[in-house]
Amino acid sequence: MRMSKKNWFGNIRKKLFRSSPPNKNIIVLHNNTITNRTSSANGRSSTKNNKGYTYFMSKEDMAAITIQSHFRGHLARRAFKALKSLVRLQAVVRGACVRRQARIALHCMHALARLQVTVRARQLLSKCNDRVVNH
Repeated sequence: MRMSKKNWFGNIRKKLFRSSPPNKNIIVLHNNTITNRTSSANGRSSTKNNKGYTYFMSKEDMAAITIQSHFRGHLARRAFKALKSLVRLQAVVRGACVRRQARIALHCMHALARLQVTVRARQLLSKCNDRVVNH
C-alpha cells in the first residue's frame, strides 16, 4: 500500500510516538560537553558530562539530533557550494574587467605612439625645411 505525500510524515510521527514511553525526558547539558554515552536495554541512552551528572535520551531524541546534524551539514554544504560558485563568478567578472582595462590601456598606448610618430615627423620636416631655406 502506497502512502500519500500528505500523510507520510503523520504516519511516521504516529509510529514514533506509539513506541515512545509515556514520560518524556528533558535533556539539559550544562557545558555542552559529553564524555561518554552508554546505551541501556530500554532504548534510552545515558549521557555523562564532565561534572558527573547523568541524563537519559530516548531513541527518538537521539534520532532527532542525528537528523538535525545531518540537515545542518546539508545546509552548510549547500551554502559552501553557492559561495564557491559566487567566487567563481566574481573571478570571471573581474577577469573581464581586467581584460577591458588592458584593452583600453593598449589603445591609449597606441594613440600615444602614433602621436609621437607624428610629432617626430613634423620635427624632421621642420629641420629639413630650415636647411632648404638656409641654403
